[in-house]
Amino acid sequence: MVKKRILKLTLLLIPVAIGVCVTANTQDIFVKTKNKTVTQTVTDEKIKLDKTVHDFGTVDKNGGSVSAVFTVTNNSRTPIILNEVRASCGCTTPEWTKEPIEPGKSGSVTATYKPSAVGPFEKSVTINISVGEETETFVVKIKGTVE
Repeated sequence: MVKKRILKLTLLLIPVAIGVCVTANTQDIFVKTKNKTVTQTVTDEKIKLDKTVHDFGTVDKNGGSVSAVFTVTNNSRTPIILNEVRASCGCTTPEWTKEPIEPGKSGSVTATYKPSAVGPFEKSVTINISVGEETETFVVKIKGTVE
C-alpha cells in the first residue's frame, strides 16, 4: 500500500520536475539572447519595426523604381536616432527619418529599388539606431522578381 502511494507520488512529481528544468533553460536562453546585437527582431521591444521583409511580387523592368516603407516605433523612454542606414548595393537607395524619434512616436526607413536585370532579387538595408549610449542594428529586406 505504501509502495503504491510512493509510486503514484513519484509519477506525479516527474512531469513537474521536467517542467521546472525546461522553464529554467528557456529563461537562461532568453537572457543570453537579450544581451546580443539584435538583427531583424527585438527581444526587449525598445524599438519595434512593423516588418522586416517586404515582397514586391512581380516588378516591371520598365515600370520604374519601387519603394517599401518600414516603420520604426520608439518604445523606449528616451529619444532614438536612426544614425546610419546602408543599402547592400547601388540599385537600392535608402531614405530615413533624420530627426530624433521621441518616446511613443514613429519614424520610417524607405528602401527604393531600381530594377535593372530580369529575374529574382533580394536586397538588404542595415539600420543602426542609437538608444541613449547603446546602438542596435537591424536588417530589413526587399525582394521580388523583375520581368
